[in-house]
Amino acid sequence: MNKENSHLNEIYLAGGCLWGVQEFVRHLPGVTFTEAGRANGRECNLNAEYDGYAECVRTRFSSTELSIPELMSYFFEIIDPYSLNRQGPDIGLKYRTGVYSKNPSHLTEVREFIDAREDSNRIVVEVLPLLFYVRSAEEHQDRLTKHPMEKCHIPKKILLKHKC
Repeated sequence: MNKENSHLNEIYLAGGCLWGVQEFVRHLPGVTFTEAGRANGRECNLNAEYDGYAECVRTRFSSTELSIPELMSYFFEIIDPYSLNRQGPDIGLKYRTGVYSKNPSHLTEVREFIDAREDSNRIVVEVLPLLFYVRSAEEHQDRLTKHPMEKCHIPKKILLKHKC
């Protein structure tokens, strides 16, 4: 990003099925872009066998409008931070919760957010550098916006809580 956009940051949020995570995150104040994808797998080919990725939402946001701790507070509204490799009915390693970034300071702030919580010893949210990212197929992009009747593990009341 150029100097003009120096206030824009990117972080990758894994919170189970990416349809709901993207729908929730796209309505947050300060979020300027979201994209459904896969974090930290090993394959560029979307048709390859499962390769260890986590379903995630690439999230671009303005740091002048939304801080990492604020973003984490929102994110924790839609995840079960104690559940390992599962969110709602979605079970498996690809549905794990995680926060990934290329920016080490983002990861530090996320860890500080988690460590400050009274329940930090029970939280199983993965916090790691983003090593690899692949955009999901078009059918998964903005899925719940395009198909609002699709099932989602996040209740509608919470899913659209921050929609203006």
